[in-house]
Amino acid sequence: MAAATPTHQATKRRRLSISSSPLNDLTDELLFLILDRLAADDPRALKSFSLLSRACHAAESRHRRILRPFRPDLLPADLRLSLSRCKRITDMGLGCIAVGCPEMRDISLRWCIGVTHLGLDLLALKCKKLNILDLSYTMIVKKCFPAIMKLQNLQVLLLVGCNGIDDDALTSLDQECSKSLQVLDMSNSCNVTHVGVQSVVKAMPNLLELNLSYCSPITPSMWQVTPCMSSSFEMIHKLQTLKLDGCQFMADGLKSIGKSCVSLRELSLSKCSGVTDTDLSFVMSRLKNLLKLDVTCCRKITDASLAAITTSCPSLISLRMESCSLLSGEGLQLIGKHCSHLEELDLTDTDLDDEGLKALSGCSKLSSLKIGICLRITDEGLSHISKSCPDLRDIDLYRSGAITDEGVSHIAQGCPMLESINMSYCTKITDRSLSSLSKCTKLNTLEIRGCPMVSSAGLSEIATGCRLLSKLDIKKCFEINDLGMIFLSQFSHNLRQINLSYCSVTDIGLISLSSICGLQNMTIVHLAGVTPNGLIAALMVCGLRKVKLHEAFKSMVPSHMLKVVEARGCLFQWINKPYQVTLEPCDVWKQQSQDLLAQ
Repeated sequence: MAAATPTHQATKRRRLSISSSPLNDLTDELLFLILDRLAADDPRALKSFSLLSRACHAAESRHRRILRPFRPDLLPADLRLSLSRCKRITDMGLGCIAVGCPEMRDISLRWCIGVTHLGLDLLALKCKKLNILDLSYTMIVKKCFPAIMKLQNLQVLLLVGCNGIDDDALTSLDQECSKSLQVLDMSNSCNVTHVGVQSVVKAMPNLLELNLSYCSPITPSMWQVTPCMSSSFEMIHKLQTLKLDGCQFMADGLKSIGKSCVSLRELSLSKCSGVTDTDLSFVMSRLKNLLKLDVTCCRKITDASLAAITTSCPSLISLRMESCSLLSGEGLQLIGKHCSHLEELDLTDTDLDDEGLKALSGCSKLSSLKIGICLRITDEGLSHISKSCPDLRDIDLYRSGAITDEGVSHIAQGCPMLESINMSYCTKITDRSLSSLSKCTKLNTLEIRGCPMVSSAGLSEIATGCRLLSKLDIKKCFEINDLGMIFLSQFSHNLRQINLSYCSVTDIGLISLSSICGLQNMTIVHLAGVTPNGLIAALMVCGLRKVKLHEAFKSMVPSHMLKVVEARGCLFQWINKPYQVTLEPCDVWKQQSQDLLAQ
């Protein structure tokens, strides 16, 4: 055999030296502690360390917490940048981005509380092609608006929870305002009243979408939607989407909006007080082309409103009526008889029964159906849905306690496109339901919280049959143990979120789950079989982004270990809830909820 050449021998020696590097014997947490010490003494030492060898370079790369573009000119022209919750970003950092990325189209500065009008001035000066700007939950004030309104191509402006904005700030829009703006969201900006709203609609005639949800100061003289404010909506006759969730309507306020906004395609009145049958019926009679309506928790409306909705707006594709408790089972049948184009329907916590579900079989285009806390529906009602709604992708049966395996089997067989199902606290379902659902290969979300007769055997069938599973809630499924976790680790490689609380999982199951590289969110409260050592081992292996733990673990896990995991980007949420395993019957739970609401 010919002797090895010097070059081959040198290459072999280099490979041996890399594989036998002492760094490979150190755990990441110890290595990161060493690099932290180096950086504390001299930040430039990290660069020198990375040049020692390939192993050192790889270690330093894993330790990095900051990313700087070396050639910003090579970034895509339509750059979209999200800096949400980067609370350390200041005007200086925003200025660097603005100078380096003049072609940027979309930027989110949500929760960037260090940004002021100075940074926004530079952003407006350099990024003139900006289309979307998100300043939600920032500290912007009146001085910021001149800069924002100089963005002549701005189409979407999000100002959610900006309490520095008041009527005085919005009054300044009369002089300098971008006429291109189409979407404005000022929800939860509690210092805005009808005076500020009038300034907005006067200055922005081309608005297509306006969100003023919860824009009310919490005072005895709570802001109300008045006829005066409503008439100002005539200035934005192109408006297609109006969201007024949580607002309080005074007499004829809703009627005035109906007179002015005849072009509306979407109206959201969720949790609005003061909405009556008379006002809502009038609005529906004017909005003939309405496609989406949300009247969640409008507890004063009755079958009269439902008749007006179904008769006047037969083209509806989305209807949300959760907790409209005065609607009768007979009234709910009108939906199926008149609104055949519905794609999304929410009747959670209503008086819906099997006859209502039978009527809904006329809505063959349904893709999302939420009928949780509907205590009168049974397997027979679900059989009607399964025969008529083949495109159903999302169904919510939360606390609909009469549902059994037979009903779930109907849905699984008749709705092959199913992607999400919530059967939480449907205490009659067993592994047979999971076996039926395992045939739904597109299923990605499964919620079976509080189903005590479900076991690891059923979960193993879900793992092997539903390979796209990404969200799983098995809280209080006491019969699910390590075997179920092992099957998930082997087959559910797309799993991103899981709730294991109260399950019979031990360290073995938890460590098995940690092998799923994409797992991001885990809730592990009250797991009696998990020890601090098992928890640490699992946290060190997987790249979790959020973990909910019982507060008792906080003192058991070494603080430096927690800091290492946090340095990787993981957020810990410590829960201090008492151990509670009692599962109350659905009717008892609903009555208790209604009693609390009455109080």
